[in-house]
Amino acid sequence: MKSLKNTLIKNKNIIFRADLNVPVIEGKISDYSRINAIIPSINQLTNNKNKVFIVAHFGRPKGKVDKKYSLQFLCKELAIIFRQKKIHFIETFESEIISNKISEMQNGEICLFENIRFNPEEESNDINFSKQITKHFDYFINDAFSASHRSHASIVGFSNFIPAVSGLSFINEINNLEKFLNKVKKPNLAIIGGSKISTKIKVIYNLLDLFDTIVIGGAMANTFLLSNNFKVGKSLVEHDYVYVAKDILKKAKNTNCEILLPVDFVCAASINDQKNTKTCDVNNIEDNDMILDVGIETTNLISKKIAESQSVLWNGPLGAFEYKPFDKSSIKIANVIEKYSNQFNIETIAGGGDTISVINLAGASSGFNYLSNAGGAFLEWLEGNKSPGVIALQKKDK
Repeated sequence: MKSLKNTLIKNKNIIFRADLNVPVIEGKISDYSRINAIIPSINQLTNNKNKVFIVAHFGRPKGKVDKKYSLQFLCKELAIIFRQKKIHFIETFESEIISNKISEMQNGEICLFENIRFNPEEESNDINFSKQITKHFDYFINDAFSASHRSHASIVGFSNFIPAVSGLSFINEINNLEKFLNKVKKPNLAIIGGSKISTKIKVIYNLLDLFDTIVIGGAMANTFLLSNNFKVGKSLVEHDYVYVAKDILKKAKNTNCEILLPVDFVCAASINDQKNTKTCDVNNIEDNDMILDVGIETTNLISKKIAESQSVLWNGPLGAFEYKPFDKSSIKIANVIEKYSNQFNIETIAGGGDTISVINLAGASSGFNYLSNAGGAFLEWLEGNKSPGVIALQKKDK
């Protein structure tokens, strides 16, 4: 695959796909990971005197202009990060406006397009939409691996009309994922958390053949517990997937993969009742209890497994980490991985927005060989599939 690592591009007009769908709390960016990911590629392009036009999405405006999903607020942030006097901004993808902006800009400058999802043609991957936009540019650079599980115009459409190259972050994601999954050191451990088993069925099935132990945490563990006839009170459960959980447990035995389920929990009457919490054993969950985190005994079991492993994969928090004190187990596991990865030279990789947030919250990023900003694209790779964005670039190569 052609990438900015092996392709020299100078004095060109570039359309650059980034993932700027950053988390924002009370008007402020709470995590800069996705912006930081594109810094090497953007700097390389601007240093080589290219005019760089960044395309990105923010939220789900469903093909309509909605100012609460505008990307314009990022211009000041990006100007500081990329040491530009200003970031140009275009509100539409009209040909005349693009042409005028290209003429106005100096080499090495950056322009940000308004949220491309304001246009219904983006998600429908309208071929004419892609053609009209790309005719103004010399190269398409995709550095949004985390958005490349979508068959959208700015992911797969643009590469049909102009030379297409992967960005530095994009190719780095692929290389690290392939290295970890194809040359994984044994014994190995996968920690899979999050709220829903339905979003990770294919992932778990695929990992059964690759991992010695899989820890199931988060609310998705409740469905597994219910499949084993444990009571889970009024906790979040996917009743329609109990049969899937049973089948996963059955297949795990056939592949000699140990499934480690929680044995104790932190419970409360509701997620907002953060003062009246209690520790519950797996055998004594009451009807009015809501499971909101795994307990100390489970955390210790996971920690022991980490110490015994040569490689660890983590996707998904173990509890409702956004609400204290239900962040304790996830933070503890992040710190344990950091400690043992350095002490025992364990290979570690983590992916997914919530997982990265937990690791940053714990200040434990140094304990991971690689942190993937991708959510859906990361899961797709764990399922054993290549993302549409990856396929589009490889196809262009051939």
